[in-house]
Amino acid sequence: MSLAAQIPESPLWHAADAPALSARYGADSARALADALTDPAFGDVAVVSSFGAESAVLLHMVSQIRRDVPVLFVETGWLFPETLRYAEDLSAHLRLSDVRWLHPDQATLDAKDPKRLRWSYDPDGCCEIRKVEPLDRGLQPFNLWVSGRKSHQNRARAQLSLFETQDKRLKLNPLHDWTNDKLRDYAATHQLPPHPLVADGYPSIGCSPCTSRVQPGEDPRAGRWRGWDKSECGIHKAPDADHEPVF
Repeated sequence: MSLAAQIPESPLWHAADAPALSARYGADSARALADALTDPAFGDVAVVSSFGAESAVLLHMVSQIRRDVPVLFVETGWLFPETLRYAEDLSAHLRLSDVRWLHPDQATLDAKDPKRLRWSYDPDGCCEIRKVEPLDRGLQPFNLWVSGRKSHQNRARAQLSLFETQDKRLKLNPLHDWTNDKLRDYAATHQLPPHPLVADGYPSIGCSPCTSRVQPGEDPRAGRWRGWDKSECGIHKAPDADHEPVF
């Protein structure tokens, strides 16, 4: 019997479920991922990927378990051309069969970002309409989503746990305790193709106006929203906290 089978199946998850599951799986994040993708007790599952600098590791792990799992990719309209090509190439390389490209609502863009300049004076608002809202819509059918966040990426992520709850969904972070060395070793062992911008000084890659090269000694996400008091796009909300849009 899997660990998940010991927990009553429910379309909604509660805040207490995340620490309970984290404790049950302990350090066995690989088993947690396998169960989440295959055990019906977890409900409907999707993987969320930015097809960024380190995305290949999680997507490869997923592909070894279920190539047909839905992978949600938000194409904000501001991604680097290299990211769009990488998303296509990596999906084909791993033979992922259900990669869903999510897009912002055009009517919302016309109303709130008609000149495509919102990133320059309101990056929170830009992320809200171009990334958060499309992903919220894309996640509606799912009970659990898998994230590739790691605790070493910045201070805001330092306390990541294996499981979290957000908006009555479970969120699984199977790489939460992986180091840079472990990620590099895994990618090298499995000969995973790198994002082409990594070699150009981009260890974390988001939208082109808000991503810059990272200097030696900076944390991997220092190039995101440089000059702003901002380190996250907003899709990773406080666990089950009320979320108010920035407008």
